[in-house]
Amino acid sequence: MTFAATILTLYPEMFPGPLGVSLAGRALERGDWSCETVQIRDFATDKHRTVDDTPAGGGAGMVLKADVLAAALDSIDAPLSAHAEPVEASSFFSSATPEEKSSPSTSSGRAGLEAADLAPTIPILAMTPRGKPVTQERIRQIAAGPGVTLICGRFEGFDERFFDARPQIEQVSLADIVLSGGEPAALAILDACIRLLPGVMGAASSGTEESFEDGLLEYPQYTRPQEWEGRTIPEVLRSGDHAKIAAWRKARSEEDTRLRRPDLWERHGGAADLSASGERRKDKD
Repeated sequence: MTFAATILTLYPEMFPGPLGVSLAGRALERGDWSCETVQIRDFATDKHRTVDDTPAGGGAGMVLKADVLAAALDSIDAPLSAHAEPVEASSFFSSATPEEKSSPSTSSGRAGLEAADLAPTIPILAMTPRGKPVTQERIRQIAAGPGVTLICGRFEGFDERFFDARPQIEQVSLADIVLSGGEPAALAILDACIRLLPGVMGAASSGTEESFEDGLLEYPQYTRPQEWEGRTIPEVLRSGDHAKIAAWRKARSEEDTRLRRPDLWERHGGAADLSASGERRKDKD
């Protein structure tokens, strides 16, 4: 099954962007995932193709209009996207227009899929700094499904009524930062999903032995040369003792998470196992 990515954006030329090279690019050529863009401006109703307006109550900037956003989103048929044919490797992405969405061939294909009721629900994510931070756990859930629809914001954000009227939309953010638009965040989320698709990464364990996969930061990594600027690779990693190596990596993973990301450490449950001094409590007899 092809993982179908659909992106609603004012800048479709930004996709696939960096996802057209390296692992993601090769996966796109193989048809492991597909990339379809929807130009939000195509769904504006006035002659100026207006997609934004001034904020109610005053204030700086412009706000994306709910009616235009809803029309763009409603034009997408999620089951059809999930079962779409892979894009040509030479084009890498397609940009859908309202006319193409309502073409006879598209309509007949949609009817057939609705009758067969083939596809599960495809999640819809809106990129906004007001959203819930997206986690590796959520990425893994999305990557295990048929695809994802991503909505890229611009300007001061979205008219809130868009989310009120479409409660299935997940509002997500990458970090406590503000970008000029949602496209970079959408690319990051797509990259995180694509690398987890079957066959994209070489080693089967590559996607599981990483930061956040078990709620902790990954352990430190080293490679040759054995000594560099007076610093050597930890002896345990050169010992060949797999049990000791695993124990060292687990300990370093826990230590680095506790020191660098106390929020992760607390959610992991490790905080309860430590004394106020930071040392692990010993079980009582």
